[in-house]
Amino acid sequence: QVQLVESGGGLVQAGESLRLSCEATGSIINLNVMGWYRQAPGKERELVAIMSRGGSTNYADSVRGRFTISRDYTKNTVYLQMDSLKSEDTAVYYCNSVGVWTSTDLYAEAFWGKGTLVTVSS
Repeated sequence: QVQLVESGGGLVQAGESLRLSCEATGSIINLNVMGWYRQAPGKERELVAIMSRGGSTNYADSVRGRFTISRDYTKNTVYLQMDSLKSEDTAVYYCNSVGVWTSTDLYAEAFWGKGTLVTVSS
């Protein structure tokens, strides 16, 4: 019933920028928190940035000052503007949402997208 669909990944050179998008679809009434995680080859999945409906944000130290998270509440969409990309940013980026309200349920568990690949060459 609830799906998260990411887009915007691709191949870029170090120092360039990308903008990721994630739209939540389904009978959605509200999304408390939306954000992004990433998983690089051989590494654990890690938090990149999250944003509550109230506007508070949390960034990983490795991306703070380079990445900016934003949301369009009317479109149930979260964005990640990634500037000054480094080769270390290469990973599959996953959209995440918690505190999901639908027409029939209030979900305690998180929802995840299938991921979009970002590759940064040096």
